[in-house]
Amino acid sequence: MSKYLVTINGVNYEVEVAEAGTVSPSAAPAAAPAPAPAAPAAAPRANAEQVTCPMPGTILRVCVQPGQKVKSGDLLFILEAMKMENELLSPCDGTVAQVHTAQGAMVKSGDLLAVIE
Repeated sequence: MSKYLVTINGVNYEVEVAEAGTVSPSAAPAAAPAPAPAAPAAAPRANAEQVTCPMPGTILRVCVQPGQKVKSGDLLFILEAMKMENELLSPCDGTVAQVHTAQGAMVKSGDLLAVIE
């Protein structure tokens, strides 16, 4: 067995790799298969406001849920980006029709986070 040091997102991990055809007694079971992708959400109405991610980062907290009424400036999400917590606020008054992210999700600039109608 060979040992390697792997760095992922700035965190060091020590891993052991066995030769093909051998099984290590300390080997962890294989990860469960990824869940099937969710069915596409219904198209938003013409007057709906789409809330997109302004920069890449990680969603630390989702502060709204579908059906919740919001006013312009209400807190929708907390986004960690560049080692800072950023508050993503509602751009308008309305009702949250859809939430397209979850706590812990890694998002890119321009990703759809929510729809407000």
